[in-house]
Amino acid sequence: MTVSHDVNRQQPVDTGRLRTGLNPEAHAIVYGQYLNPASTADALLEELRLISTVDRAHLVMLADRGIVEQDTARALLTEIDALRASDFAALQGRPLPRGVYLAYEHYLSETLGEKAGVLHTGRSRNDLNATTVRLRARAPYTRLLSAVDMLADTLLARAEEYADATMPSYTHGQPAVPITYGHYLAGAANGVLRALDDLVHAGSELDTNPLGAGAVGGTSVPIDTSRTTELLGFATPTRNSVDAVASRDFVLRLLGAASVLGTVLVRVARDLGAWCGDDAGLLVAADDLVGSSSMMPQKRNPFLLEHIQGKAAAALGSWTAAAHAMSTAGYTNAIAVGTEAAAHLWPGLLRTTEAVTLLRLMVAGIAPAAGRAVERCLSGHTTATYLAERLVLDGTPFRTAHHRVGRAVLDAVETDTPLTLGDSGPRCPHPGEVAAACAYGGGPGAVRDTLASLRAELRRTGAERSSREVRWNCSEELLIEAVRTLIRKESDSNIKDPRRSDHFR
Repeated sequence: MTVSHDVNRQQPVDTGRLRTGLNPEAHAIVYGQYLNPASTADALLEELRLISTVDRAHLVMLADRGIVEQDTARALLTEIDALRASDFAALQGRPLPRGVYLAYEHYLSETLGEKAGVLHTGRSRNDLNATTVRLRARAPYTRLLSAVDMLADTLLARAEEYADATMPSYTHGQPAVPITYGHYLAGAANGVLRALDDLVHAGSELDTNPLGAGAVGGTSVPIDTSRTTELLGFATPTRNSVDAVASRDFVLRLLGAASVLGTVLVRVARDLGAWCGDDAGLLVAADDLVGSSSMMPQKRNPFLLEHIQGKAAAALGSWTAAAHAMSTAGYTNAIAVGTEAAAHLWPGLLRTTEAVTLLRLMVAGIAPAAGRAVERCLSGHTTATYLAERLVLDGTPFRTAHHRVGRAVLDAVETDTPLTLGDSGPRCPHPGEVAAACAYGGGPGAVRDTLASLRAELRRTGAERSSREVRWNCSEELLIEAVRTLIRKESDSNIKDPRRSDHFR
């Protein structure tokens, strides 16, 4: 059953307690799997598009080198472009006894005859598959990087906005010292930015072109791997044919970086969930980011945070499964590596992207409850460390100061009175003053100073990934133009290409 869904339309839900429906972007993530299930037909279409993209670059190169006659290359490119324009309609419903590639190649042979057989010159399904999996990874990888960039930007914006919003920090589940909500968000941003940097570097192997490695030992046909590298948007051709077809290390590196990021997401979601609860009451989430209960009218459940916790763990499971599959094979082309292990990359990247997006929405839509946060700082006696440090600066050894303030805290707890050292000690300041005074060691008093460097780091990482994405996008236009040029070029069978190898004359 197909159900239409408009993610831009606000869900018309009024529970009484909540006056709005769920945020549309969050709704698409949480419920989209039921409304828009992925189809096998879409997966096959994507695979055919990737295969035909590689074929077009390969044919242009073969024609440039004089390895394949330009008339033959033109005929194949024209037929391939027609297939792409029709979304491969001619292949729909055809049997796939040995996979989608051979069915596609068989169709070209039926249509064009023997000349279609040149398509596989100097190439194997092994290096073809190694190439298409890298091309396929570009889109979900780019979406993840973009989502993380937006999350980091939101964390930094809210860190700036709430740099003075005092709240308690926690250790072992207990109030510790005063910080600010902005300081906490800046701390989370540090973890996210490190993960973003790891993800950018983890994708470097996506820029190596394995096309030309053949089955495992390269080819004696004088192909030009630098040309296909350029047309497909890679940075460099492979240096070793064995490694080219044997390795899918980028799958593990991407999933590993996503797993580290996922750990950060889970921990932040756990904190936000605890602080949004009525018992803590430190944070308040917007109505369109919480859910009601089917039975209890009073509930405001920040349930999206639980989705984050579940989705953010997917990459770790995918990494484990992929690593195990790879470890069963020798270092050569293997289905366990190229097919089974690589298959775990897509859900791992997708779920991580969804978790990142949901956390961004939550961070953007959560505000601190200032009065409750300061009250909890006071009731938790979070200024105690500051008082001990005042005594130290007046000449008291720290352990002695620690003991004296500890006794004062005990008295305050037993008498249910504010923490004080009496007339003989320093005054007990407001928690906000303490947070502002802690400007050393990366404390909350210096948070505004650190935000500028974090912004610069985000821009640097953004520029690095942008240059890669620009190359990928430009290569699409480059390949289109190369194919058009070859198709339009007049055939002259009497003139031999001077670049053509003697072996092929």
